[in-house]
Amino acid sequence: MESIPRPFLLFLLLLGPYLPAGDDEARAVPQWVEAPAYVALFAPVNERASYSAEVSQASLHDILALIREDASSGQAPGSWHAASESATDAFGTAGLLNHWLLKRLFGGRQVQVARGTRLDRGRIVESWTLISPYPSADLRTVQPGTLRLVLRIAP
Repeated sequence: MESIPRPFLLFLLLLGPYLPAGDDEARAVPQWVEAPAYVALFAPVNERASYSAEVSQASLHDILALIREDASSGQAPGSWHAASESATDAFGTAGLLNHWLLKRLFGGRQVQVARGTRLDRGRIVESWTLISPYPSADLRTVQPGTLRLVLRIAP
């Protein structure tokens, strides 16, 4: 059996939500669901148009394994490696979220965070932050899986 080419894996990773659920290969690739409520929570008010957010039930570990093999992923030192951070550090202070609810929800628990860039012809076009686990949009429950916050970088 031949291996799947890396560009095709990237295609599946980015377009996963549009693939049929019954396809065996599609199930191995993270399915992303748009989650615009997280942009309002975590993105700076004056930069929201440049952000998008999606969630996946896939683990951060599985997502990072695919990203590290992708040629369009920036490979700067420290990028795409999960690290433990407090929820406050991971989600920042730029958005309009209720920081007390976030602190109450996570308490002293750490979240896993990975950051990195996406390239197009050698130019950085996106900055990704991957966080797992992540809060529900109402900050009442902790969700398994991974939240992806994307900052699109203008040319």
